[in-house]
Amino acid sequence: MSRAWIGLGSNLDRPRQQLERAFQALDTLPESRLAARSSLYRSAPMGPADQPDYLNAVALLETALEPLELLDRLQAIEQAQGRKRERHWGPRTLDLDLLLYDDLVMDHPRLRLPHPGIGQRDFVLIPLLELAGELEIPGWGRASRLLAKCTSRTARRIG
Repeated sequence: MSRAWIGLGSNLDRPRQQLERAFQALDTLPESRLAARSSLYRSAPMGPADQPDYLNAVALLETALEPLELLDRLQAIEQAQGRKRERHWGPRTLDLDLLLYDDLVMDHPRLRLPHPGIGQRDFVLIPLLELAGELEIPGWGRASRLLAKCTSRTARRIG
């Protein structure tokens, strides 16, 4: 089984319930199990400011699915929960990002691993560190060092 770290985010249509449904959906993926989940965090939107704050979290999934197959499954969960891709970094019911997959470094037209924005996003790094305090991100270094360098720090734990 591989370890896949998934970033979750929502700022539309009852975000807390969207994330709870997403955690449940992750736990029902074939050949996979939800091994851990972080607390929820509220953060300012990264993109356009004319949208609500986000709720974010991170999940650790143990899976036998290959990265691209897992990506397809994550996008299917997003679609099932009403995700519409209308505006880059715009509001959404659910965003599921494959952040890390074991120590794999991958540059595919559909998927880059580690996630290219992982080192600049406190709303990703803080919940990652909650689950794995000594996490090393391939090609980036320790997550704790990356968090210390984050210039935007808006993530606040809410539960």
